[in-house]
Amino acid sequence: MSEGAESRARDEKAEPESGAGCGGWIDSHAHVTAHEFDADRAAMLERAWAAGVEAIIAIGAGYGLEHNAEAPTLAATNPRVVATVGVHPHDASQWDEQARARMRVWLELPRVVAVGECGLDYHYMRAPREVQRRAFAEQVSLARAKGFPVSIHVRGDDPVAYDDLLEIWQSEGRGEVEGVLHCYTGTLEFARRAIAQELLVSFSGILTFKRDRGLREVAAKLPLSVLLVETDAPLLAPEGLRGRRNEPCHVGRVGEVLAAVKGVAVGEVAAATAANARRLFRLAERAAT
Repeated sequence: MSEGAESRARDEKAEPESGAGCGGWIDSHAHVTAHEFDADRAAMLERAWAAGVEAIIAIGAGYGLEHNAEAPTLAATNPRVVATVGVHPHDASQWDEQARARMRVWLELPRVVAVGECGLDYHYMRAPREVQRRAFAEQVSLARAKGFPVSIHVRGDDPVAYDDLLEIWQSEGRGEVEGVLHCYTGTLEFARRAIAQELLVSFSGILTFKRDRGLREVAAKLPLSVLLVETDAPLLAPEGLRGRRNEPCHVGRVGEVLAAVKGVAVGEVAAATAANARRLFRLAERAAT
């Protein structure tokens, strides 16, 4: 382990986790196979369990097509971790016949529970819009054929990305697929439209930021029955830890802010969001695999 990694691990161990003790958190979206965790992945997971994290959804997508294989591999060695596989919109240009074939293989692995993250990103535009739309549409179709939910990324500077996303979701999902809008930063109006189309909404550390983009008002007006919490680790460390590597052990901080804006107990948020994650990702069905 590098000196920097050792120092970071000591800091994490020394600092008690906000939200720890209520238990039952599920981090519904974390890139725990990212290279940022290569030096101390086992210790990072232990910190999560100590902080009351019950399970982690390890997102395979986001680091190129072949990196997806790392998430099922990790899940196969840890009963509290399950995996997703997919092609992120930043990598949509990699969506080809090889990607389709690889996805079909990965989706048969026993600890893979969802497709994703996939979707549309019209902010960074690392792939043309049409390429992104095609990759997302075909992944939704794959999820429908497999009976899997989808973890969805959507970002844009105007409503077009959001409108395109729902259009594809409706045409390819055909009302037969469930999913979650991860790291939600959109409007209340769009959240309600998405919920009507069998989508849940997940909040990340952005909800804790001093400049929260109006998300707290959005969160306050959505029912707990459609909400999840996540870290999006190693990104988006919560307020007070910004600029540092994020970890699943911090997911309770998101839950605390969600509880505060909704005026309910932290334990109620932990229980509700965990139940929603278990249902969406069918975690009970995976417990013995």
